[in-house]
Amino acid sequence: MIAVTGATGNVGRALVHRLLAAGRPVRALTRDPQRAALPEQADTVRFQLDDPEALFDGVTRLFLYAQAAGDTTGLLLDAARRAGVRHVVLLSSGIIQDGADETHPIHVMHATVEQHIRDSGLTWTFLRPNAFSTNAYQWAPQIRTGNTVRGVFADGLSAPIHEDDIAAVAAHALLDDGHEGATHRLTGPEALSNAEQVTALGHALGRTLDFVEVPPDQAGPDLFPHVPPHLLAGLLKSFAATVGTPPEITTTVEQITGTPARTFDTWAHDHAEHFRG
Repeated sequence: MIAVTGATGNVGRALVHRLLAAGRPVRALTRDPQRAALPEQADTVRFQLDDPEALFDGVTRLFLYAQAAGDTTGLLLDAARRAGVRHVVLLSSGIIQDGADETHPIHVMHATVEQHIRDSGLTWTFLRPNAFSTNAYQWAPQIRTGNTVRGVFADGLSAPIHEDDIAAVAAHALLDDGHEGATHRLTGPEALSNAEQVTALGHALGRTLDFVEVPPDQAGPDLFPHVPPHLLAGLLKSFAATVGTPPEITTTVEQITGTPARTFDTWAHDHAEHFRG
């Protein structure tokens, strides 16, 4: 059996569906099983650590979302190893790379979890995606109510990746041999500015959307409602660095899955309903 943490998140949910489609038993770990709305074939279990070994009974492989584990990573990995888990695939972050600012809070969080895994005695695979296409959900409330999107760094560049492409790589890392000790850097196939992403969303909706740039010192919870306040400054610093800087673009998705990474335009059409009023 394969355990999936963050099973109701964008990547985790897609991964659960992929593993079930491959005929593999899945234990979906979530904070609220009653509201998870996952396929009935999945063994949906409340993710709590009062009896951590029970979470992994019969589990041999684990998909771990760094933010789902947090400060309990060491405890979680110890319980997983004792229960018989042998391999862990971590959804980490592309912020971890040579020359990175190791004091950046997002770097610290993911690097700490990676080190816990290296020290755990389990075999591992690290997935390090850069920008997610789902980051565009930050604009959804504005797009549902009008045709103007206020945001920071209109010219900031990224190569956003479809969450199901990350899930596809994760499924291969969990099901196939040869990924032990590997670090996979994942991106979408093309560079787009924030303003160009908003334009693509407009095309998917059959509307014309305008991006209005907001100074970063005026950006707050209204623009980033799902970002913890202590992470916002570091996030804005990362966004500032994308202006005028071509993003990393890899072909890792195609190399591992045999299918090219999907474009942001494809993602926008796949998720257009999320942006309709």
